[in-house]
Parts: sequence; structure tokens; C-alpha cells
Amino acid sequence: MSIEVSIPTPLRNLTNNQDTVQVSGNNISEVIEQLDVQYPGIKERLADEQGNLRRFVNIYVNGEDVRFMQDKATAVKDGDEVSIVPAVAGG
Repeated sequence: MSIEVSIPTPLRNLTNNQDTVQVSGNNISEVIEQLDVQYPGIKERLADEQGNLRRFVNIYVNGEDVRFMQDKATAVKDGDEVSIVPAVAGG
């Protein structure tokens, strides 16, 4: 199973400057775990100590925000595109 994950610029230093990477997994939680196996340190940037997605990180599966789906339990399948998007605040 291959899931394509788009990596935002602030995290590319952890993925050897790759803007997309391939991982496997059945849901977002497993995708994050596999990302951390391949690119140590990325999980702590995406999830807190309890494994919950950090508030300032948005994750999309095929353009749909996982927070409006099943959050980290959102299922993924071969060929899906996962995008990691840091939240932007302004004032």
C-alpha cells in the first residue's frame, strides 16, 4: 500500500528536503507512525504526547480535512493523497 504525503516547507528539513514522500498505513495514525519511522522526529511536530493531532497542524486526505472525518482514525487506502498543512494565523 502506498500513500503519497505532501510535506510542508517547515518540515522538509526532516524529510531530506523532499516535498512528497511515500508511506503505508490504514489510517492517519498509522501514516504518522510510518512517517516517524522513516523520518524520525516528524511525529512530535504533528501529534502531542497522547497521539492527538496538534491544533496548528491540518491534515487532509484527498482534499478533505480529517478533523471533519474521523480525525486520526480516518481511513486511507492505496493511492490516496495526504497533505500536511500548517495552520496560518494572522492579525
